[in-house]
Amino acid sequence: MAPAPDSRLATYPFTSGATAYVRELDIPLPDLLGRHAYDRARSRGMKRVIQAIEGRIERDYEIGTDLELLSYPIARMIVSCVGDNYLIRRYALAEAKAVYESLKAEPLDFLLVMGEEFGMRIESSDQGLSIHFADYVRYAHRMRDPGWKLVNRRLSGGVVRISEREFRRLLQEAISDRIRGGLPLDLPPDLDVCDALSAHIESVRDALGARKTEFEIAGAADPDAFPPCIAHAIAMLQEGVNLPHSARFAATSFLLNIGMGADEIVRMFSGSPDFDESRTRYQVEHITGREYTAPGCDTMKTYGNCIGADSLCARVSHPLNYYRLRKRGAGGGGGIDRPDG
Repeated sequence: MAPAPDSRLATYPFTSGATAYVRELDIPLPDLLGRHAYDRARSRGMKRVIQAIEGRIERDYEIGTDLELLSYPIARMIVSCVGDNYLIRRYALAEAKAVYESLKAEPLDFLLVMGEEFGMRIESSDQGLSIHFADYVRYAHRMRDPGWKLVNRRLSGGVVRISEREFRRLLQEAISDRIRGGLPLDLPPDLDVCDALSAHIESVRDALGARKTEFEIAGAADPDAFPPCIAHAIAMLQEGVNLPHSARFAATSFLLNIGMGADEIVRMFSGSPDFDESRTRYQVEHITGREYTAPGCDTMKTYGNCIGADSLCARVSHPLNYYRLRKRGAGGGGGIDRPDG
C-alpha cells in the first residue's frame, strides 16, 4: 500500500519522488485510462494541456492530491498522442512556469534539494549561492537578458555567484528541459492509449488549432513568399523557441517592412519562452519608429541566421528582394539587388 501523499508531489510531479510514489500506487494503465474512478484525473490532464496552450497552468488540489498528480502523466500521454512540436514546447514551458511560481514560496533548503534533483553543483554559504559554471551555462545560455551571459558574471574558482531568484529561474529552465526532453512518450504498442483518450485529445487539438490561428499573417503579407531564413525564424517562434536577438530583429524588421502591424508581430512572439508583452511591444515599436530595414543576406550569414537557402537565394542579396521576386512569381530574369529598388 502506498504511503499518504505529500501535497508537494502534485506541485512537482516531474521529480523522482513523484515518479516513485505513482509507481507505488500500482495503478494498471488500462484502469487509469478507462475506470470511472479516474475520470477526473483524465479530465484534469486534458485541462492541464489546454491551460498550457493558453499560457498558464493552474493547480487544482480540490480534486485530491493523487488525482492532481495522476493528471500529469495523463497530460503527457495526451501531448504525445497529438505529436505536435509546438505543443510539446508550449506544454513544457507552461509546466515549468507554474513550478517557478511555486518555488517562489519555498525555503532555500528546498531549492537546494531541487537543484540536486537535476545534478546541479551548487553551494550555499555566508556569501550567498554559487553554482559550477558548467551547470550555469547549461541552463542560462537561452536567457535573453545580457546580465545572464557568463562574460558579465563574476567567475572565481570555476563557480558563478547567483541570487536565490536567479537560482529559481535556472531551476525553471532545468524543469522545462526535463519535461520537453521526455516527450513524446514511447507509448506501449499493446494498448491503444490514444484511442482511449480520443475525446480529450480532440478537445486539445481544437484548442491548439485556435491558438495557432493567432499566428496567421493577415493582410497583404504572403507567407508563401517568405525567404527560408524568415520562414525558419517564424516557425521557431511558433514552436516557442527562444531565438537570438539578431534573428528576432531580422524577423521583426522584415515583417514590418512588408506591412505587417505591430500587434500581429507581438502575438507571434507570445509563444517564446520568457515572453514579456510590454517589453516585446516596446522593442517592436522601437523598430517601427526607427524605420529599420531588415538586414541583408550577408548580415544574416554573419550571425548564422541564413537557414535553408534555396536556388532563388543565390539571385538576391536581401530577404526583401527574395520576397518581391516570389510575390511576382520569381520571374523577370536577374531580379532586383537593392531592398529599396
